[in-house]
Amino acid sequence: MQLDDVVAATSPDRQRMKEAMERSVRWLDRCIAAHKKPQRQSLFCIIQGGLDLEMRKACCEEMIKRDTPGIAIGGLSGGEAKDAYCKVPRYVMGVGYPEDLLVSVALGADMFDCTVVQRFGNAITSTGTLNLRHASFAYDFKPVEVDCACKCCRSSEHGGLGITRAYLHHLAAKETAGAHLLTMHNVHYLLALMQAARAAIIEDRYPEFLQQYFRKLYGGAWEKVPQWAVTALRGVGVDLVDSRSP
Repeated sequence: MQLDDVVAATSPDRQRMKEAMERSVRWLDRCIAAHKKPQRQSLFCIIQGGLDLEMRKACCEEMIKRDTPGIAIGGLSGGEAKDAYCKVPRYVMGVGYPEDLLVSVALGADMFDCTVVQRFGNAITSTGTLNLRHASFAYDFKPVEVDCACKCCRSSEHGGLGITRAYLHHLAAKETAGAHLLTMHNVHYLLALMQAARAAIIEDRYPEFLQQYFRKLYGGAWEKVPQWAVTALRGVGVDLVDSRSP
Protein backbone atom coordinates (compact mmCIF):
# COMPACT_ATOMS: atom_id res chain seq x y z
CA MET A 1 0.00 0.00 0.00
CA GLN A 2 1.35 3.42 -0.89
CA LEU A 3 1.80 6.11 1.75
CA ASP A 4 -1.05 8.62 1.49
CA ASP A 5 -2.14 11.84 3.14
CA VAL A 6 -5.40 11.09 4.96
CA VAL A 7 -8.01 13.74 5.74
CA ALA A 8 -11.38 13.01 7.34
CA ALA A 9 -14.05 12.62 4.66
CA THR A 10 -16.27 15.03 6.59
CA SER A 11 -13.70 17.85 6.60
CA PRO A 12 -15.21 21.11 5.26
CA ASP A 13 -11.75 22.32 4.17
CA ARG A 14 -11.78 21.66 0.42
CA GLN A 15 -8.33 23.16 -0.08
CA ARG A 16 -6.83 20.81 2.53
CA MET A 17 -8.59 17.89 0.83
CA LYS A 18 -7.16 18.91 -2.55
CA GLU A 19 -3.71 19.30 -1.02
CA ALA A 20 -3.94 15.80 0.50
CA MET A 21 -5.08 14.30 -2.80
CA GLU A 22 -2.27 15.90 -4.79
CA ARG A 23 0.32 14.98 -2.14
CA SER A 24 -0.88 11.35 -2.25
CA VAL A 25 -0.28 11.30 -6.02
CA ARG A 26 3.25 12.66 -5.53
CA TRP A 27 3.92 10.16 -2.75
CA LEU A 28 2.79 7.32 -5.01
CA ASP A 29 5.49 8.32 -7.50
CA ARG A 30 8.05 8.18 -4.70
CA CYS A 31 6.72 4.80 -3.52
CA ILE A 32 6.99 3.39 -7.05
CA ALA A 33 10.58 4.67 -7.34
CA ALA A 34 11.49 3.11 -3.97
CA HIS A 35 9.67 -0.21 -4.55
CA LYS A 36 12.32 -2.94 -4.51
CA LYS A 37 10.28 -6.15 -4.91
CA PRO A 38 7.60 -5.59 -7.57
CA GLN A 39 7.68 -9.30 -8.52
CA ARG A 40 6.83 -10.37 -4.96
CA GLN A 41 4.89 -7.43 -3.52
CA SER A 42 1.99 -5.58 -5.13
CA LEU A 43 1.96 -1.81 -4.59
CA PHE A 44 -1.59 -0.42 -4.53
CA CYS A 45 -2.38 3.23 -5.09
CA ILE A 46 -5.00 4.83 -2.80
CA ILE A 47 -7.76 7.05 -4.18
CA GLN A 48 -8.32 10.19 -2.11
CA GLY A 49 -10.56 13.22 -2.45
CA GLY A 50 -13.10 12.88 0.34
CA LEU A 51 -16.72 13.03 -0.79
CA ASP A 52 -15.95 15.42 -3.66
CA LEU A 53 -16.71 13.43 -6.82
CA GLU A 54 -14.74 15.74 -9.12
CA MET A 55 -11.69 15.58 -6.86
CA ARG A 56 -11.92 11.78 -6.71
CA LYS A 57 -12.25 11.65 -10.49
CA ALA A 58 -9.12 13.77 -10.86
CA CYS A 59 -7.28 11.52 -8.39
CA CYS A 60 -8.42 8.39 -10.28
CA GLU A 61 -7.16 9.81 -13.56
CA GLU A 62 -3.73 10.46 -12.07
CA MET A 63 -3.51 7.12 -10.25
CA ILE A 64 -4.55 5.13 -13.33
CA LYS A 65 -1.65 6.66 -15.24
CA ARG A 66 0.71 4.96 -12.75
CA ASP A 67 -0.73 1.52 -13.65
CA THR A 68 -0.43 -0.05 -10.19
CA PRO A 69 -1.53 -3.71 -9.85
CA GLY A 70 -4.38 -2.77 -7.53
CA ILE A 71 -6.46 0.24 -6.51
CA ALA A 72 -7.52 1.03 -2.94
CA ILE A 73 -10.45 3.31 -2.15
CA GLY A 74 -9.26 5.52 0.69
CA GLY A 75 -10.56 8.50 2.59
CA LEU A 76 -13.91 6.88 3.41
CA SER A 77 -15.40 5.30 6.55
CA GLY A 78 -14.28 8.44 8.37
CA GLY A 79 -17.54 9.60 9.86
CA GLU A 80 -19.54 10.31 6.71
CA ALA A 81 -23.08 9.07 6.30
CA LYS A 82 -23.17 5.68 4.62
CA ASP A 83 -25.42 6.91 1.83
CA ALA A 84 -22.71 9.44 0.99
CA TYR A 85 -20.09 6.68 0.93
CA CYS A 86 -22.24 4.64 -1.44
CA LYS A 87 -22.22 7.45 -4.00
CA VAL A 88 -18.44 7.28 -4.27
CA PRO A 89 -17.66 3.68 -4.81
CA ARG A 90 -11.89 -1.91 -5.54
CA TYR A 91 -10.25 -2.12 -2.33
CA VAL A 92 -12.42 -0.48 0.33
CA MET A 93 -10.54 0.35 3.52
CA GLY A 94 -12.02 0.37 7.01
CA VAL A 95 -15.27 -1.42 6.10
CA GLY A 96 -15.98 -4.71 7.87
CA TYR A 97 -19.61 -5.38 8.75
CA PRO A 98 -21.34 -7.99 6.53
CA GLU A 99 -24.01 -5.71 5.13
CA ASP A 100 -21.33 -3.11 4.27
CA LEU A 101 -19.32 -5.76 2.41
CA LEU A 102 -22.26 -7.13 0.44
CA VAL A 103 -23.48 -3.68 -0.62
CA SER A 104 -19.92 -2.70 -1.59
CA VAL A 105 -19.61 -5.87 -3.69
CA ALA A 106 -22.80 -4.86 -5.50
CA LEU A 107 -21.21 -1.47 -6.16
CA GLY A 108 -18.09 -3.07 -7.68
CA ALA A 109 -15.63 -3.46 -4.79
CA ASP A 110 -13.39 -6.54 -4.61
CA MET A 111 -11.33 -6.31 -1.39
CA PHE A 112 -11.84 -5.00 2.13
CA ASP A 113 -10.03 -4.62 5.43
CA CYS A 114 -11.25 -3.83 8.93
CA THR A 115 -10.27 -4.85 12.48
CA VAL A 116 -12.82 -2.87 14.42
CA VAL A 117 -15.53 -5.55 14.73
CA GLN A 118 -13.88 -8.03 17.10
CA ARG A 119 -11.86 -5.31 18.80
CA PHE A 120 -15.00 -4.15 20.61
CA GLY A 121 -16.33 -7.55 21.63
CA ASN A 122 -18.65 -7.99 18.67
CA ALA A 123 -19.50 -11.34 17.10
CA ILE A 124 -20.94 -11.52 13.60
CA THR A 125 -23.86 -13.88 13.01
CA SER A 126 -26.38 -14.43 10.23
CA THR A 127 -29.06 -12.67 12.28
CA GLY A 128 -27.01 -9.66 13.36
CA THR A 129 -23.96 -8.56 15.31
CA LEU A 130 -23.82 -9.59 18.98
CA ASN A 131 -22.23 -7.30 21.54
CA LEU A 132 -20.92 -10.03 23.83
CA ARG A 133 -19.87 -7.53 26.47
CA HIS A 134 -23.54 -7.03 27.30
CA ALA A 135 -24.70 -8.59 30.57
CA SER A 136 -27.45 -10.54 28.80
CA PHE A 137 -24.80 -12.99 27.55
CA ALA A 138 -23.36 -13.77 31.00
CA TYR A 139 -25.34 -17.02 31.27
CA ASP A 140 -25.83 -17.77 27.57
CA PHE A 141 -24.17 -21.14 27.02
CA LYS A 142 -24.90 -21.44 23.32
CA PRO A 143 -22.07 -21.16 20.78
CA VAL A 144 -21.68 -17.79 19.07
CA GLU A 145 -23.77 -19.20 16.22
CA VAL A 146 -25.47 -22.59 16.22
CA ASP A 147 -24.22 -24.81 13.35
CA CYS A 148 -21.20 -22.58 12.72
CA ALA A 149 -18.25 -24.72 11.58
CA CYS A 150 -15.48 -22.46 12.94
CA LYS A 151 -13.07 -23.86 15.54
CA CYS A 152 -14.43 -21.50 18.17
CA CYS A 153 -18.06 -22.63 17.80
CA ARG A 154 -17.57 -26.34 17.03
CA SER A 155 -17.92 -28.66 20.01
CA SER A 156 -14.88 -30.52 21.32
CA GLU A 157 -16.46 -33.75 20.07
CA HIS A 158 -16.16 -32.35 16.54
CA GLY A 159 -12.61 -31.05 16.90
CA GLY A 160 -13.48 -27.54 18.04
CA LEU A 161 -13.07 -25.55 21.24
CA GLY A 162 -16.74 -25.45 22.22
CA ILE A 163 -16.56 -21.79 23.26
CA THR A 164 -19.82 -20.33 24.57
CA ARG A 165 -21.19 -16.81 24.47
CA ALA A 166 -20.98 -16.71 28.27
CA TYR A 167 -17.26 -17.50 28.21
CA LEU A 168 -16.63 -14.85 25.57
CA HIS A 169 -18.63 -12.38 27.64
CA HIS A 170 -16.32 -13.15 30.57
CA LEU A 171 -13.23 -12.62 28.42
CA ALA A 172 -14.35 -9.69 26.26
CA ALA A 173 -13.85 -6.95 28.83
CA LYS A 174 -10.89 -8.53 30.64
CA GLU A 175 -8.49 -10.47 28.40
CA THR A 176 -7.13 -10.23 24.86
CA ALA A 177 -7.93 -13.95 24.43
CA GLY A 178 -11.54 -12.85 23.88
CA ALA A 179 -10.55 -10.81 20.83
CA HIS A 180 -8.49 -13.74 19.51
CA LEU A 181 -11.42 -16.15 19.80
CA LEU A 182 -13.84 -13.65 18.26
CA THR A 183 -11.42 -13.14 15.40
CA MET A 184 -11.44 -16.88 14.72
CA HIS A 185 -15.21 -16.87 14.47
CA ASN A 186 -15.62 -13.57 12.62
CA VAL A 187 -12.96 -14.30 9.99
CA HIS A 188 -14.50 -17.74 9.38
CA TYR A 189 -17.96 -16.19 9.04
CA LEU A 190 -16.81 -13.45 6.65
CA LEU A 191 -14.80 -15.85 4.48
CA ALA A 192 -17.80 -18.17 4.20
CA LEU A 193 -20.04 -15.19 3.41
CA MET A 194 -17.72 -13.94 0.67
CA GLN A 195 -17.45 -17.46 -0.79
CA ALA A 196 -21.24 -17.60 -0.93
CA ALA A 197 -21.39 -14.14 -2.50
CA ARG A 198 -18.81 -15.15 -5.12
CA ALA A 199 -20.78 -18.28 -5.97
CA ALA A 200 -23.96 -16.20 -6.30
CA ILE A 201 -22.22 -13.80 -8.69
CA ILE A 202 -20.83 -16.64 -10.83
CA GLU A 203 -24.30 -18.22 -10.96
CA ASP A 204 -25.88 -14.86 -11.86
CA ARG A 205 -28.13 -14.75 -8.79
CA TYR A 206 -26.50 -12.06 -6.66
CA PRO A 207 -29.67 -9.90 -6.36
CA GLU A 208 -31.58 -12.90 -4.98
CA PHE A 209 -28.66 -13.67 -2.64
CA LEU A 210 -28.83 -10.11 -1.27
CA GLN A 211 -32.58 -10.29 -0.78
CA GLN A 212 -32.30 -13.59 1.11
CA TYR A 213 -29.44 -12.26 3.25
CA PHE A 214 -31.22 -9.06 4.30
CA ARG A 215 -34.48 -10.96 4.87
CA LYS A 216 -32.75 -13.27 7.37
CA LEU A 217 -30.66 -10.50 8.95
CA TYR A 218 -33.72 -8.39 9.78
CA GLY A 219 -36.15 -11.26 10.34
CA GLY A 220 -38.29 -10.24 7.37
CA ALA A 221 -38.93 -6.77 8.86
CA TRP A 222 -38.06 -4.77 5.75
CA GLU A 223 -38.77 -1.47 7.48
CA LYS A 224 -35.68 -2.13 9.64
CA VAL A 225 -33.30 -2.38 6.67
CA PRO A 226 -31.10 0.76 6.69
CA GLN A 227 -32.15 3.29 4.09
CA TRP A 228 -28.55 3.74 2.90
CA ALA A 229 -28.46 0.06 1.89
CA VAL A 230 -31.85 0.23 0.16
CA THR A 231 -30.82 3.34 -1.78
CA ALA A 232 -27.37 2.07 -2.73
CA LEU A 233 -28.66 -1.29 -3.96
CA ARG A 234 -31.54 0.30 -5.83
CA GLY A 235 -28.92 2.31 -7.71
CA VAL A 236 -27.52 -0.93 -9.16
CA GLY A 237 -30.89 -2.52 -9.87
CA VAL A 238 -31.53 -4.47 -6.67
CA ASP A 239 -34.76 -3.51 -4.91
CA LEU A 240 -34.86 -4.94 -1.40
CA VAL A 241 -38.17 -3.33 -0.47
CA ASP A 242 -40.00 -5.02 -3.36
CA SER A 243 -38.54 -8.45 -2.58
CA ARG A 244 -40.96 -9.32 0.22
CA SER A 245 -42.01 -12.75 -0.88
CA PRO A 246 -40.81 -15.48 1.53
